[in-house]
Amino acid sequence: MGARKRNTADQRKEDAKSRYQAILKNCPTSPRKMRLVTDLISGMEVNKALDVLKFSSQEASRRMEKLLLSAIANWQSKNEGVRVEESNLYVKLVHVDGGRSLKRLQTAPQGRAYRLRKRSNHVTLVLDSKIKEVENRSK
Repeated sequence: MGARKRNTADQRKEDAKSRYQAILKNCPTSPRKMRLVTDLISGMEVNKALDVLKFSSQEASRRMEKLLLSAIANWQSKNEGVRVEESNLYVKLVHVDGGRSLKRLQTAPQGRAYRLRKRSNHVTLVLDSKIKEVENRSK
């Protein structure tokens, strides 16, 4: 491994230590439906995002709520003794990728068959603190 590659790998590992995220893989919801839910909470403060997801009628919002709670738990495991309300946590990034599609057949008239694609997705949710950003800007 070259020095430049090693340096960028070390930098990536250091950035990952200060990154609070949760990943949901192979969620059996189409990516389009999941993106509708993620657009609701992107950039929102964590407690407000939880409220929006809790009272949303979409089925994908239940999975996103659970993922957000998991990301908060990941944040709390690295920052013991600090309350969530005092830290000004917000949803920094929500990324939805298409996952594996299950291909199925559905019967159709006159002896034909229609192809069904049961889509899935992968969701990455990243949290960050607004307090840390203010400190970085002042330097």
